[in-house]
Amino acid sequence: MGASQTKQTSTFFGVWVIRAAFLLAILGWGVGFYGPPIYLAEVAQRTNWSLSLISLAVTLHFLVGTLVILNLPRLYARAGLPATTVCGAVLTAIGVVGWSTVQEPWQLFLAATLTGLGWVTMGAVAVNTIVAAWYHKNRPAALSKAYNGASVGGVIFSPLWVALIGGMGFAGAASIVGVMVIIIVLLLARYVFTKTPENTGQVPDGNGSGTTQVRHLEPSRGQTLPGPALWRNWAFITLSAGMAIGLFAQIGLLAHLFNIFSPVVGAQQMGWLMGLGTACAIGGRAIAARAVQQLGNRRTVAAGGYLIQAFGTATLLLFGADNVWLLTLGVMLFGSGIGNATSIPPLVAQSDFAPEDVPRVVALTVAIAQGTYAFAPAVFGLLQSNTHDYPGGVQGAFFAAAIGIQILAAAAYLAYRGPRATIRVADNA
Repeated sequence: MGASQTKQTSTFFGVWVIRAAFLLAILGWGVGFYGPPIYLAEVAQRTNWSLSLISLAVTLHFLVGTLVILNLPRLYARAGLPATTVCGAVLTAIGVVGWSTVQEPWQLFLAATLTGLGWVTMGAVAVNTIVAAWYHKNRPAALSKAYNGASVGGVIFSPLWVALIGGMGFAGAASIVGVMVIIIVLLLARYVFTKTPENTGQVPDGNGSGTTQVRHLEPSRGQTLPGPALWRNWAFITLSAGMAIGLFAQIGLLAHLFNIFSPVVGAQQMGWLMGLGTACAIGGRAIAARAVQQLGNRRTVAAGGYLIQAFGTATLLLFGADNVWLLTLGVMLFGSGIGNATSIPPLVAQSDFAPEDVPRVVALTVAIAQGTYAFAPAVFGLLQSNTHDYPGGVQGAFFAAAIGIQILAAAAYLAYRGPRATIRVADNA
């Protein structure tokens, strides 16, 4: 039986699904999340349009994506995940080229609409849907690996955009990246996303019949919540609030950290620190995935992540400008929770809701969060511009507000205790 089990593990297609979802996340976040700040700077330099006008286009980019996120489960049911993802990649590519060639403001908003509608088909809901079909018991670790692509997307694409634009201009860079995205997504859709455990004769997690006794927690989930019943459910209210509030603070800080600290430590050094913070998100996901497996209570893990971020933000407030090492510590602590803000909520949904409701819950929570954090850069920018600088250039009210929001996000997750867990023993190969 040992040889058979080894062969099964080595041929389990879910391993390739994680790798494909990881690559899709790199493309989605690299073009749709980390790209807009660069697009904004390039459009502003080329057109001399007001920064507020172009910033409004970035807000539109994130807002319109919520429309697709809300309907992704329906699109998957009608058109299929592969076709939906390919269409999103094409829209994203066309939109990015549009950003690089706009001549009139209406063209800018059209381009922002296209990229906003397209990139979310390669974002959090898509990654969760792809991985969830192949992993049940081992979903926390599988999603952690797949969502790391989001962080890697920032590490790769931020300097890649700068290098390509410097070498061939914005239009040339957009065309190269757009074609690359379409080709890669087409290949992923054809050779990976069309596969399911059912049509490959496999089962989730690669498990077959066997005698190994595994003791694990199985939540006692309630009945399904159709229609408006979901919106009155306390578990959903606290989950969506926690994710939206936490991401609001996170995106607001990310949008302005560079501008706040680069005059103190230098642009190049702050750029490296920002990259270090993004890289810490990978380690944070790995630690959180292990904590979920050990503790079982996924809401506690989510809340703990935001409390660590709050401690990191407090470090930035109190000591960051005076000591580079403490600034580094603050960025690392804050960065450790960046990835968990998107990867933990789907795991909470899996444990708190009936399986039939999980796709809808994930889509709604991500849509609410994206619609909320779309306004974060503007709100934090307004807060920053209306506060008095503390010594060293650190703006106290700016960071204090972020700390308060992060603590509030942790409280939202803890406001629902979750379903009572029961222990069962299963046979796994």
